[in-house]
Amino acid sequence: MKKEGMTCVSCGKIAKKAQLRFQGYDIDGWKCSCGEEYFDPEQAHRFLLVNKVLHKEYEVKLGQIRSNLILRIPAELANALKFEKGEKVLIKVDDMKRFHVEAVA
Repeated sequence: MKKEGMTCVSCGKIAKKAQLRFQGYDIDGWKCSCGEEYFDPEQAHRFLLVNKVLHKEYEVKLGQIRSNLILRIPAELANALKFEKGEKVLIKVDDMKRFHVEAVA
């Protein structure tokens, strides 16, 4: 018989799957009836990476390939946002000097 959930290290009971709050975000995890919470390690790691770059500013140079200008995204930022080579992004212009980039879902 397969157990649903994971064994709590505090009390030994089975913690059930749950949506938990992690630094202001909803994240998958497990919650035990004794109150212990366990976060999904992959999701928690990603949120830690995002929080690391959240309020940083990056000054980068524009490059050029043929007639197109290219914007290089620093590896730290690309890793945190899970941007990969060949992935499509959406660029929206905010005003004469600002735009933002978001991943296409």
